[in-house]
Amino acid sequence: MLKPFLTANWRYLAMLNFVADPKILQPLVPSETELDFHEGQTFLSVVGFLFLDTRVVGLPIPLHRDFEEVNLRFYVRRKSGDEWRRGVVFVRELVPRPAIAIVARTFYGEPYSALPMRHSLEHKDGRVFAEYQWRRGRRWETLAMTATGEPQGAAQGSHEEFITEHYWGYTARRSGNSEYRVEHPRWRLWTAQTTKFEADVATLYGPQFVEALAARPASAFIAEGSHVEVQRRTRELE
Repeated sequence: MLKPFLTANWRYLAMLNFVADPKILQPLVPSETELDFHEGQTFLSVVGFLFLDTRVVGLPIPLHRDFEEVNLRFYVRRKSGDEWRRGVVFVRELVPRPAIAIVARTFYGEPYSALPMRHSLEHKDGRVFAEYQWRRGRRWETLAMTATGEPQGAAQGSHEEFITEHYWGYTARRSGNSEYRVEHPRWRLWTAQTTKFEADVATLYGPQFVEALAARPASAFIAEGSHVEVQRRTRELE
């Protein structure tokens, strides 16, 4: 049996979610997939988290095991036989090391960019604080959240389940579009009490996303995270 292409622990996923007009997402929808709706709405999510103990085909890469990632994503689905495969499409993904970005672009066609990054985490006395920052030019941009209490599982059919329980990735490549599976257990979540998102959205993601990401978030939570396995690309879509 082939080993997963990549394994890691994803921890303290700060997930800031916005309602988005389907018209701004439709041009980015990969072939053979369609936008995934929850209660009649489509969503964009800004997500920051830690990659820990990262291994490629089982091997740790020196100086590239622990790092931050911040991404902008939306949600799609694809019919495969009698099942719907619910997946994620990334608009842009930020990591701190060029080698990581090159591997992701080469093997998965993912829109990775390398920028200086840093994070701050605090989890004690029933309080969780997660902050992820990236520098463009002389300016540090920020995604941060605070939460309290114990993390809870997402209820069946809930908005929280919709955001966190997508297990496929779809990416556009020169040869078409590809599909790969991401495996992890269901995550427990803290509902965020405060949020902060400061970025020049127009130059980071594109002017079409400014209105959606300037609006009041539909939800915000911190996922506890888990061990994750990213499988090899399974097929090329036409």
